[in-house]
Amino acid sequence: MKILLAEYAMGTGMGGTFFLEGRSMLKTLVSSFARLGHEVTYLTSGPLLPRGNAIVSTEDNFRMIIEAEAKKSDAGLVIGPDEILAELTDLIEMNTLNLGSTPEAIALCADKVKCTEALLRHNIAAPRILENGSEAKCVVKPRFGCASEATYLTQDAEVPAGSIATEFINGEHLSVSLIAGEKTLPLCANKQLIEFMDVNDPSGLHIEYKGNTVCFSPPYKEELFKAAVEASKVLGCRGYTGVDIVYDGTPYVVDVNPRPTTSVYGICKVMDVEIADLLLKNRLGELPDFVYMAAEYSFTKEDFK
Repeated sequence: MKILLAEYAMGTGMGGTFFLEGRSMLKTLVSSFARLGHEVTYLTSGPLLPRGNAIVSTEDNFRMIIEAEAKKSDAGLVIGPDEILAELTDLIEMNTLNLGSTPEAIALCADKVKCTEALLRHNIAAPRILENGSEAKCVVKPRFGCASEATYLTQDAEVPAGSIATEFINGEHLSVSLIAGEKTLPLCANKQLIEFMDVNDPSGLHIEYKGNTVCFSPPYKEELFKAAVEASKVLGCRGYTGVDIVYDGTPYVVDVNPRPTTSVYGICKVMDVEIADLLLKNRLGELPDFVYMAAEYSFTKEDFK
């Protein structure tokens, strides 16, 4: 099959951590499809990957190239920032087999207000959205955003325009990686390395994602799987999905990412099947009942350099 893969930071030259994480995810996916013998095309602003056919792109022509190449491909998948991922995915959905979530599901997950409201409406535990100036410890984050961008812990918050405040849940920072579809397959639970950093900002302690231990197996793993599967179904997710959870005896769903996340980097080092095979079977065949993970695998952002 001809497979098109596009990652926004890699394809537009976006710098910093976004590029490093994006390159890592893209390399993982391209390599997996190539190992299965598929003809893989990917977009890049210049840097090349060990496998796959590169098409050089820029921020100006990124969308145009996706649309054109999707028409020549049998299937495709795009990764990008929450606020534009639905638009980018629509280019895939309209022109080839989309291996990811629908644009509608992506748009719902990207809007943290509507996403939280949908979860609570279906009795899935999630941190409540607080009113501006609420006298409670809370997390302030952009209504649309990803990767703990502009996220901080504070009290009595004056919430900036375009942001929301949610109640602070003091628990373990975890996630569940799964393949969502007619049959949803949890891959593993992961333990996130989260730091609360004092950067002399009067707004509060900045919250930063530093890395992950994939295939984490706490005694309450099945609780995490149940919450993540329910959340993905309620929101209509499809394909690789990452569900961020804070656990304090109850699994609180704090974010749903309807796309590959950095966890895929570690998962593919210890999983006994190709992630590409699972993505294709999710759309064209039947997912297995389970996958085998050899061991835990830990990584930090430094590993992406």
